[in-house]
Amino acid sequence: MADYLVRATAADAQIRAFAVTSKELVEMARSRHDLSPVVTAGLGRLMTGAVMMGSMLKGEKDILTLQVSGDGPVRGLTVTADSKGNVKGYAQVPQAMLPPNAQGKLDVGGIIGNGYLNVIKDMGLKDPYSSQIELQTGEIGDDLTYYFAASEQVPSCVALGVLMERNNTVKQAGGFIIQLMPFAQEEVIQKLEDKISTIQSVTAMLDEGNTPEQILELVLGDMGLEITDKMPVQFHCNCSKERVEKVLISLGKKELKDIIEEGKEVELNCHFCNSNYTFSVEELKEILHKAKA
Repeated sequence: MADYLVRATAADAQIRAFAVTSKELVEMARSRHDLSPVVTAGLGRLMTGAVMMGSMLKGEKDILTLQVSGDGPVRGLTVTADSKGNVKGYAQVPQAMLPPNAQGKLDVGGIIGNGYLNVIKDMGLKDPYSSQIELQTGEIGDDLTYYFAASEQVPSCVALGVLMERNNTVKQAGGFIIQLMPFAQEEVIQKLEDKISTIQSVTAMLDEGNTPEQILELVLGDMGLEITDKMPVQFHCNCSKERVEKVLISLGKKELKDIIEEGKEVELNCHFCNSNYTFSVEELKEILHKAKA
């Protein structure tokens, strides 16, 4: 099943909800970056959260960036998403490893450690909107839940999950975000809190074969759930040789001349998708003509 996201409302629009299946895009990130299982789980959760948050952006060209930095072995995770269902990301230490946690699960919180979450929204204004929170658990879902409450004043429940196969490929991935609108009535709030406290984990729901629609049905089915939109989501990087050439041009003539004098081709790597772009000495000379002093 191709990855996709659904948007929904419930309780006469007092609740808005998002749910996504992200197995394919997380597996793409795992294979592109050769991630360890626990880093796959961490980056996969962050990408899953980001693709849902990206769908909340209003403008077609708006970009969301989530940066997790911690003192754990992975050191940091960076993900960007847009409003059209595209997401990409990378880990600073792709092969970082830790033994399972006390519950026998992949220790995402341990591999991230103590640190911060930065949320940056570039909406085409002079300066991007930026907000930083201290990580609560490093498990990603809890941290995004805290971000929404602390920085956006939106009471939310963020549930994210990545389940790995024994051969270290991705078996299941997905999640949901449920948010209370400012006008939500007390009985709706209480009913939602009671329901969320009793549901099983998102990975368990996915592993039972539940679709994003069915997951929201399990959580909000008795509260007038209405699916309002559905869209595909994917791992997608917009890098290209032309874009990398612009980076080389921006170096300026002096630095480009120094590179050319070494007489060797240059290989540049895209952090987000791990693609390599090679420029021959002749190509570098052509780029030099386009560069400014």
